[in-house]
Amino acid sequence: MENQGRQAERAQSGEETSTLTFEGGAYLDGRASDPSLLGWMQGSPPPANKQISFENGRSLNFPEIRWSLSHMRELVPTVAVRRGNGAPHVFVTLSATDAAAVAALEFTDLNGRRRRFDEALTDTYTDGIVVLHRGRLIFERYFGALQPHLPHACFSVTKSYAGTLAACLVHEGVLDDGELIPHFLPELRRSAWGSATLRQVMDMQTGLNYTEDEADDQSSSSSYMRACRTRPRPVGYDGPQTSYDYLGTVRKEGTHGQVFAYKSVNTQVLAWVMARVTGRSFADLLHERLWAPLGCEEEGYLLVDPAGVPSASGGFCVSLRDLARFGELIRREGEWDGKQIIPAPVLEDIRRGEKHPADGAPSRSSDYSYRSQWWISHDEFDAVEARGIHGQRLYIAPGAEMVVARFGSQPVASAAFIDPIIMPQMLALGRSLCG
Repeated sequence: MENQGRQAERAQSGEETSTLTFEGGAYLDGRASDPSLLGWMQGSPPPANKQISFENGRSLNFPEIRWSLSHMRELVPTVAVRRGNGAPHVFVTLSATDAAAVAALEFTDLNGRRRRFDEALTDTYTDGIVVLHRGRLIFERYFGALQPHLPHACFSVTKSYAGTLAACLVHEGVLDDGELIPHFLPELRRSAWGSATLRQVMDMQTGLNYTEDEADDQSSSSSYMRACRTRPRPVGYDGPQTSYDYLGTVRKEGTHGQVFAYKSVNTQVLAWVMARVTGRSFADLLHERLWAPLGCEEEGYLLVDPAGVPSASGGFCVSLRDLARFGELIRREGEWDGKQIIPAPVLEDIRRGEKHPADGAPSRSSDYSYRSQWWISHDEFDAVEARGIHGQRLYIAPGAEMVVARFGSQPVASAAFIDPIIMPQMLALGRSLCG
């Protein structure tokens, strides 16, 4: 951790930390085959030497991000989520013919353009993708810096891990989701969460004076990241020093329980509640309840704040296959190798959701709802999704017996650029597997 902290200091002070060279200009210059996807990049020349240099804390800028997201541990302090001591679970892999069929699958995106499955991966800045059908690996691709053994940043996919753990604790009676947050955390009595229930936090139905906009350096989310030190602090910074410090400064706006409002700080409150009640950190709970029982191949890790508190709102980094294992566990109703890791009623409650339009739902769909930190699609396959900025996605479709795990590094955070491709892409793949 000392070495990682030094690297972060060097990045913030303006020292160059590394220079890397990639083969293939298309990977780095950000040019998709459909230039309308990111029109603001048109006319921008590709880097002549195809190199990435890390200077001035630019690790999440394009094109540096295409390396950084699978090397976060080398840039910021982290804590490990250990895998189990036994042999890892191994996927049955189908033939090259099956993979070729997936690659050649054609579909029409929401803009009316006809596409091939594999070509769409380039247009959506995919770093890696795994497709499971009935638990078997039928398609797997990696691009650029990502490799099968490397953990990649999940961003807000992390929230769905946290929500699943919390829902399990509620089912077990360890947590009461009807209790107010100060029942668990008296420290937040005077904050926005002083009159919010745990369930309102789990379902993002709190009224907070908090803006969620990673692109705006003056937004609340940017201030929160400075407190966590995942965003550089300016000279003379005297704001909150840790994530918990920041949570105490958030004030109420509006009425809890009335509307859905996606705010990442809710998830950090949720993880704090779990840690307080169980005496186990978020990293420990992930290891004990998911990583070891699932037989994950690789050690995962979580970004931590200056006090060593793991980021539950967006700090998890995992390998692509291990993300797919989590998705397959959800598809299997929580059962794995003869053991019920997640109680089936927990997943039934999540999938049911509340059928109402959610402000901030995936673009071009008003049918999504949100439950226990999961996006509920209510689509033809009863799919649930975990979603993260810059293109992270876990799509679990019980009706098609399919799981798709995807990592990306698109230049902008919002999914508005890629949803018109990815959403019909998933539906077309599910239909082909059902045919």
